[in-house]
Amino acid sequence: MEQSLLYPVRNDARDYTLLDGMWKMRFDPEVLGEKNEWQNGLPDAFSMPVPASFADLFTEKEKREYCGDFWYETKFFLDEDRSTRVILRFSGVTHRADVYINGVKAGSHEGGFTPFALDISDLVNYGARNLLSVRVNNELNETSIPCGSVKTHMDGRKTAAPYFDFYNYSGIQRSVHLMRIPKESIRDYDTSFTLENNDADITYRVYTDGEHPVIAELFDRDGQKVALCEGKSGVLHVQNARLWEVRDAYLYSLVFRIVDEAGNNIDKYPAKIGIRTVEVKGNKILLNGKEIYLKGYGRHEDFEVVGRQFIPALAKRDFELMKWTNANCFRTSHYPYDEHWYQMADEEGFLIIDEVPAVGMMRSLMNFAAAGAGGKDTRFFTADTVPQLQANHRNALEEMIIRDKNHPSVIAFSIFNEPETTYKEAHDYFKPLFDFARELDPQKRPLTGALLVNSTPGKDTCAELCDIVALNRYYGWYIMGGPDLPEAEMAFRKEMDQWALICKDKPLIFTEFGADTYAAEHKLPSVMWSQEYQNEYYEMNFRVMDDYDFVQGELVWNFADFQTTEGIMRLNGNKKGIFTRNRQPKDAAFLLKKRWEQK
Repeated sequence: MEQSLLYPVRNDARDYTLLDGMWKMRFDPEVLGEKNEWQNGLPDAFSMPVPASFADLFTEKEKREYCGDFWYETKFFLDEDRSTRVILRFSGVTHRADVYINGVKAGSHEGGFTPFALDISDLVNYGARNLLSVRVNNELNETSIPCGSVKTHMDGRKTAAPYFDFYNYSGIQRSVHLMRIPKESIRDYDTSFTLENNDADITYRVYTDGEHPVIAELFDRDGQKVALCEGKSGVLHVQNARLWEVRDAYLYSLVFRIVDEAGNNIDKYPAKIGIRTVEVKGNKILLNGKEIYLKGYGRHEDFEVVGRQFIPALAKRDFELMKWTNANCFRTSHYPYDEHWYQMADEEGFLIIDEVPAVGMMRSLMNFAAAGAGGKDTRFFTADTVPQLQANHRNALEEMIIRDKNHPSVIAFSIFNEPETTYKEAHDYFKPLFDFARELDPQKRPLTGALLVNSTPGKDTCAELCDIVALNRYYGWYIMGGPDLPEAEMAFRKEMDQWALICKDKPLIFTEFGADTYAAEHKLPSVMWSQEYQNEYYEMNFRVMDDYDFVQGELVWNFADFQTTEGIMRLNGNKKGIFTRNRQPKDAAFLLKKRWEQK
């Protein structure tokens, strides 16, 4: 497995071919594919777009809900050039992948939301067509993240039983690149920043697999060189630096070059960076030394038909809608998103709380209801599956931080969402992961994790690990909804009074709060699920939040309606969106727009 997760680029040293398109696919419910040598050719296959989530492309329910092994196949041509390494890079395959080149296994990967790369230089046929086969598995268990289980039906069919409230979209859901890179190459790089008066220092470190020298050059937006440094590590001093600010993004071009004795390029990798600092000081969050208040959304990669596939036009629409509501932040709930989201956020000046897919750490098939209403602990972190789960969690955390550590938009890493945190074993599980994240991130960003409603002061064991306390709360929806809304406000204030004792020196943000709303439903007086009730719900929550000065952010749940597993509490998905699934505003969008214009 290659360790370099750098995003593919084309220049005079590097090249790539995008393998996206129509591939072949076949389900393998009896796990016969490898035995029958499907890696040498996929029989009786049907066509399937890559990238895409396969579920909503079918009209047959058994295909939409398929759970188990399934295979993909495509072919690619490679020229005679043997001077470079041939790297196959998958941006995301959910949840496990075994990759074969010309029938020979090239490698495996677990984790559906971060890239993996394989050096296939010794497996390909040069000057000929090559066969690429991928066996994928989308089953959930209690050692994988996200967590869940598998239900086997009477007829032998298997379906996913997630411990989380979003659909288990699966497949080769992100792009596949065939990369040609030099045999001595740039593998990775780190950046961090310090500011002094109007100047900035960029501390960098470049990781290569050779001994030739490295040159680092910084260019401004106009292409003018503003700093240069030689060496695999060093400091680039920038006079009168333009800072990357919220909704006012300025990006520099940082170019690393490996050079030979004559000064010729062996490898070159360009990257866009934003000069900015982020820290927690007391109960405030600071960007470039100035206080910021987070306002925006929890969201999902989710859209009709395509599921989690990244669609540039849809992403553009989403950023325009977020800007229209005067938002400045979103959380990648509940997994790292496609890399293009971060690139766009860098350009747009949006803040991101980047979340590892540690969701479903509660043994419940109705986790959303159990978490929202404070269900009973299931002693999840006392099971014998915990060591393997923690190893997979650590690996996913490492891959996320390595991939996203240089994005200016990423201001915090979230280590979990709504696990059980009310007993010692939970603390023992999470503490090494927090320690590891702090060691791994060169920019030492704040760490957080979203706490469910029974993780309250005096009961919770993990808030102390967080630099920013993050709460998911549903007072007025799962707790005391409808005519009990006044009582919900009283209960909410009672809990906040307890957090006030803890958050004297630590900021608190809300990472989820919301109410399901059917877009066509209007009712006077209001009832739950109506547009009027959603507004009343938010107005109550905002009254409470505004009375506590340690509250430093509000990310409503959710940006848009999204698909979930079927259930009597879900009307074709979760309807807590401020926008419908096809991105049209509900009444609450106008409430948020007005509030965030003034906040």
